[in-house]
Amino acid sequence: KHQLRANVSSAALPSDLRELLQRRLGDLERQLLSKVAELEDEKSLLHNETSAHRQKTETALNALLERVSELEKGNSAFKSPDEFKVSLPLRTNYLYGKIKKTLPELYAFTVCLWLRSSASPGIGTPFSYAVPGQANEIVLIEWGNNPIELLINDKVAQLPLFISDGKWHHICITWTTRDGMWEAFQDGEKLGTGENLAPWHPIKPGGVLILGQEQDTVGGRFDATQAFVGEMSQFNIWDRVLKAEDIMNIANCSINMPGNIIPWVDNNVDVFGGATKWPVETCEERLLDL
Repeated sequence: KHQLRANVSSAALPSDLRELLQRRLGDLERQLLSKVAELEDEKSLLHNETSAHRQKTETALNALLERVSELEKGNSAFKSPDEFKVSLPLRTNYLYGKIKKTLPELYAFTVCLWLRSSASPGIGTPFSYAVPGQANEIVLIEWGNNPIELLINDKVAQLPLFISDGKWHHICITWTTRDGMWEAFQDGEKLGTGENLAPWHPIKPGGVLILGQEQDTVGGRFDATQAFVGEMSQFNIWDRVLKAEDIMNIANCSINMPGNIIPWVDNNVDVFGGATKWPVETCEERLLDL
């Protein structure tokens, strides 16, 4: 500015023109300084807004992380993480539950669950376990007018269970690869036993465990005619054959014994397609329903 004024002063210009130019230069200088001050204010505001926004984002993220942490610790929407049931009210190919955990290699197992269904004909598929190369690794199904069947590695045993009366029933199935021996319990009583069901076949690990649908491929290709309709709870799996005494005690509510490989807990069961989770009746209330 000073240089410019000096140049103007040294020029042979009439004094009134020189004054006019100096006034103009003074105005320009003030405008520039004003603009610089505005930009500085905007920069400061922007920084404050960015900081506030960052803080807000961090607060929201921290709240989400705390919720995830709660869920991982097993905190549940239910009174206790196991006090819920899965409801599958329609015979469709899109309502189902999925167990997040998979199975290890098994040479024996016990599966127990409470279920209630009045579906006809047949209650459908309470659960299925599929692995690559074998969609029917373990399946419990009552399809059409057939008896309830247990499939292991696509081999079939018919089970003498009768559970489509709309009341709660406690069901347990045991199996061992040794001679393919199986047992079927209803409401604590052993109603059937047999052998030669996929003998010496180990249950393959790493598959998908679905509640309410029969899988034709791993995790999918459901058929509405084979869907389970009703409610289920306390689906537990152990890696051994439970004693008949233990099964009776679970069924009559004397003991609560979670599965050692698949326990029934809220954060291990996802539901899809309109399937829902609800607080379940107490064990004693289910027992009175028999």
